[in-house]
Amino acid sequence: MSTFNGLPAHILLVHFIVVLAPLTALLAIAASIWSGVRSRLVWLIAALAVFTLVLTPLTTEAGEWLEKRVPETAAVEQHAEIGDWMIFFSVGLVVVAAALVFLHLRERRGTTPVRWQSIAVVVLAVVVGATTIVQVYRIGESGARAAWDDVSVTAVDE
Repeated sequence: MSTFNGLPAHILLVHFIVVLAPLTALLAIAASIWSGVRSRLVWLIAALAVFTLVLTPLTTEAGEWLEKRVPETAAVEQHAEIGDWMIFFSVGLVVVAAALVFLHLRERRGTTPVRWQSIAVVVLAVVVGATTIVQVYRIGESGARAAWDDVSVTAVDE
């Protein structure tokens, strides 16, 4: 997919990642800490994690298509390099979602998860969630610089 209604697909797809990855990360962190959140949202978290994982390569592929059509700059190169790492964070979200499903299914069967399992899931969710949010910020910031650094904006006083 290269364009959608005349716009580069990357510009549209990236907005899904910018919203879904941090949202999934925050929900996963909350669900890892509170069993009530987990019991209500575990399947939504799993679906969002898988959807983010599917969208990530589509977004980077569309970005590579766009990269070939814009002037080659250091900022564009940096954005592309940082963006290529997003797949690992998306996989991490799926791993966290799977761990949450594991805990949820144990709780539903009436089997209390072993304490170290619960702690491991919290640590995993916090580490993967926080680093995912930071990575999405870094990718977005580098993309904004790549797109807007050469544009001068003049303030207008009214």
